[in-house]
Amino acid sequence: MTTAAWLVLAFPLAGTVIIGLGHRAWPGRMAGWIGTLAILASFICSIVVFVNLQDRDEHHRQVTSTLFDYADTVGVDAKLTILVDPLSVLMMLVVTGVSTLIHLYSVTYMTGDRGFSRYFAYLNFFVFSMLVLVLAGNFVPLIIGWAFVGAASYLLISFWYRRDTATAAGIKAFVINVVGDVGLVLGTFFILRHSGTLDFLGTFDAVHDGAFADHRGALVAGCMLLLVGAFAKSAQIPLHTWLPDAMEGPTPVSSLIHAATMVTAGVYLIARMHPLFEVATPAADLAAIIGCATLLIAGTIALTQTDIKRVIAYSTMSQI
Repeated sequence: MTTAAWLVLAFPLAGTVIIGLGHRAWPGRMAGWIGTLAILASFICSIVVFVNLQDRDEHHRQVTSTLFDYADTVGVDAKLTILVDPLSVLMMLVVTGVSTLIHLYSVTYMTGDRGFSRYFAYLNFFVFSMLVLVLAGNFVPLIIGWAFVGAASYLLISFWYRRDTATAAGIKAFVINVVGDVGLVLGTFFILRHSGTLDFLGTFDAVHDGAFADHRGALVAGCMLLLVGAFAKSAQIPLHTWLPDAMEGPTPVSSLIHAATMVTAGVYLIARMHPLFEVATPAADLAAIIGCATLLIAGTIALTQTDIKRVIAYSTMSQI
């Protein structure tokens, strides 16, 4: 099962490298078909993981696998670890399934564009980054995937870089996402300082065992900083201004960002960190307040828009 989970990551990465290195060699739509098949293979592996996980007992559906230790010193256990559980498998299926359809549609949509191969290399890289994020077993790959998704979104939104509006929109999205990255890193530091581990399951056990009993303020601060990352990625107020401008990218890119991938990263983060938010109730209250405010404000703004893609952008913010 864990081998299939690693293959879910490997196929989009391989697609990125193959298309990127041979972009001048691929004739016609070949780059598009390679990219689509890579994501389809990842989707099939996701189904294999899902089926294997269903065969396990309800209390044994959290499986970790470590490829290598990045650093294990002075209390920092940074490892390249994946966590296979119902939440990560659900996100895996959604990301790979929706992305396969978007890739397939893009093969025809982008035909004739002089950046055809470059487009599919970026698209595969985006899916790889998103899968690193959702399969992360500790905070290190989570932060790496979080940053990669921001970089990939910049590349895709600014894809038609000869248009000034596209490059400006890409830069805005990148800068706001970096603000979220900073919040995520600082939040991780607050949590690591008292939990003593970067591992998700270890952190949840530490919280359950009372590691923050005398440091509840640090946990609340850490969770609020994690929310900064979630708000930036999911375009919640006040870090929402990048999403309507992201419409400058090709239409399949808009669907990839607005559908079941990038904007759901913030939702995934809050769901993954739920054991922390259960204890840090002020942070959970803040998430609810910001969510309600975004729901009302974005929904109201959408009523005044005349561009259908911007209507969808604000409606996405409202529903997330």
